[in-house]
Amino acid sequence: MITNTLLTVSDAAEKIGVSPDTIRRWDKKGLIKGQRSYLNYRLFNLDEVQRMHNKIKGNPSASKYKILKSKVKTKYTAIELFAGAGGTALGFENAGIGHKMLLEIDKDAVNTLKKNHPEWNVLQEDVRKFDFTKMKADVVEGGFPCQAFSFAGKKLGFEDARGTLFFEFARCIKEVRPKIAMGENVRGLLAHDNGRTLEAILKILRDLGYKVAYKILRSQYLDVPQKRERLVILAVRNDLNLPILFPKEKDYIVSMREALEKCPKSKGQEYPKKKKDILDLIPPGGYWRDLPEKLQKEYMGASFFMGGGKTGMARRLSWDEPSLTLTCAPAQKQTERCHPDETRPLNVREYARIQTFPDDWEFTGSMSAQYKQIGNAVPVNLSYHIGKCIIAMLENKPDLENMELVQPMVEQASLF
Repeated sequence: MITNTLLTVSDAAEKIGVSPDTIRRWDKKGLIKGQRSYLNYRLFNLDEVQRMHNKIKGNPSASKYKILKSKVKTKYTAIELFAGAGGTALGFENAGIGHKMLLEIDKDAVNTLKKNHPEWNVLQEDVRKFDFTKMKADVVEGGFPCQAFSFAGKKLGFEDARGTLFFEFARCIKEVRPKIAMGENVRGLLAHDNGRTLEAILKILRDLGYKVAYKILRSQYLDVPQKRERLVILAVRNDLNLPILFPKEKDYIVSMREALEKCPKSKGQEYPKKKKDILDLIPPGGYWRDLPEKLQKEYMGASFFMGGGKTGMARRLSWDEPSLTLTCAPAQKQTERCHPDETRPLNVREYARIQTFPDDWEFTGSMSAQYKQIGNAVPVNLSYHIGKCIIAMLENKPDLENMELVQPMVEQASLF
């Protein structure tokens, strides 16, 4: 755990023998967590900074990479919608939560689920045509796609969401009446339609009889070697006196070096020669700005003259940091995910390692389908931490060393 030894950037730099700019760079990259003092100074935990320094020197005390799994299986069960390739389901199972059913429409993802867990009740169905009224479970969960609602009537109620996949998620909650519901989405949902979409979601869950809270979870501080942020919504049925708990961030990160050690070889995409020649010139952790200006203009084209950092273009990952957020394809120009040493995109098994899928979790379908399944998944270890929180909520036994107690959010008076 983090100790109380908090130092200014200058004092921390002097203690471990690096420059203050180095510590500022680590903070900016999300490798360490600074906090503001009452005088508005950035303060850093000395132990955390020292651990980061050890990683950079290639001398970690011990690898932090592992697939988290509890030895205890609970009596609690879940229904999962939009199950994908199983990141959330596997994380919940590893935490100790069983599944009554997993619903998914994509045939490749369904085949992946069935191949790895033939005992799971996996259904390839369109959620819009499924009747949940005869089903019961402690938890309903799902990563519903985000679409704008119709605000014509400005009621922001259950019917306003009709036609969206969130409506189907809400309908499942209405018909099953679980003790807890968990929804997850991208960070962008916070700002979607100027925040109205998120507030409509929260209002609908309240109208269904649930108290709700949400939080942005940063995967790189929750045992995932990836800078991936997810917005997680937790809802507890009003008749239950249960707390709302979210995982507390750890005081360490997991680097790509730790994650990809002895990674099994697998198939993966390749670069065309022209792109490979460019990326050969990029150092670990670098991107297009590390090229000579002539090549920058040639490679970037019109984008060179546009605003924004465009830091995903011609990007090579770094061994000493968590990966950038994985996308559905590692060779897209806007979001390159080039191997730290070899000039190639990350391969399928490396993608899976970074999402904390175990090495024996097999993905079905074409190579592009496999990348898509992995890139769309919730990291397994992140789901494990959420699952442990949900178990503690159901048992009303908060583990405040590893979990944060969050108060339900009050409904806004008006959005207009």
